[in-house]
Parts: sequence; structure tokens; C-alpha cells
Amino acid sequence: MQVAPDTVVTLAWRLTDAQNEDLADDEAGTDFYVGGGDLLPAIERDLLGKSAGDRGALQIEPPDAFGDYEPERLRMEDRSLFPELLEPGMQFEQLPPGCAPAEPGSLFTVTDIAESKVMLDGNHPLAGMALRVHYRILEVREPDPDEREARSALLEDVDSGMFLVKGSG
Repeated sequence: MQVAPDTVVTLAWRLTDAQNEDLADDEAGTDFYVGGGDLLPAIERDLLGKSAGDRGALQIEPPDAFGDYEPERLRMEDRSLFPELLEPGMQFEQLPPGCAPAEPGSLFTVTDIAESKVMLDGNHPLAGMALRVHYRILEVREPDPDEREARSALLEDVDSGMFLVKGSG
């Protein structure tokens, strides 16, 4: 079977930055639904027509990956609005009441905490980075009914999406 829209592809993959520094990998394999929001479009295009056993490698520039880094997505909020337990690296899908409004679907990472302020970054952690993807196709199959309905094979593991389309997940 070949990779096409409305198939599920199992990939063993490695993701690096442009200097070949490892960012993430999964040699055991991750399932991705082709034609939904599981994969960046550049990866989907590269996979189309390939079969189990095929390999690929591609470099994806920031505009085609997770976007350019946007300094205006940095924000400072009052520390008192956040839970007592707060540390750099924590992420918020929804900011606490009292914070400035955010775009729907934004994810904010705490980057710094001062006595009365919290610095948040609304950029994707990989924004502004050129990415290199190396993969091997382990399997291509029909999606099960739940995957087809959700247009995603990441039903159990939303965070496996190093390949997730910007704004999904």
C-alpha cells in the first residue's frame, strides 16, 4: 500500500535542527493520519506515493514548519494571576483570568519569573528554526473508524506531534 490521503503511516523518525542537533525521535514508530492535521504539509508531500521500507530526509524552513519567531508573542503578566506552583518551562493552553486576551489555540511557555511578573512566550517552541526530518516508513494502512472521524492517528498521544500542523493539537 502507498501513502495517500486518508491513510495512516507509521514512521520511525528523527528530528534535528539545521546544525544536526537532535530535537526528538521515535525509532519504535509513530502513527500519523495523512490528510488531517498530524503532519506538516512539507512532510506529507514528501511521503505521498511511498511505501513501507522507503526512507526520506528533508529540510523544512521556518515558514513551512512552525513559523518565524515573532517577538510580539512575548508577554509579561502579573505573577499574582498564576498558581503558586509555577516554574520556567511550564505551559498554559489557557491563561488565568485577568491576563490579556490571547488568540484561540495559543500555547504559552513560562520563560522567566520575577517577584511580581511572569514572562510568557506564545511562539511554538520550534518557531524560527529550520528543521531536518529523517524518516523510515514502517507501515501504511487504512485508518480505523475513530482515526478517520478525527482525521488524526494521534488520539492517545497529542504531544507526539513534532510534526503537528501549526495551531493543531
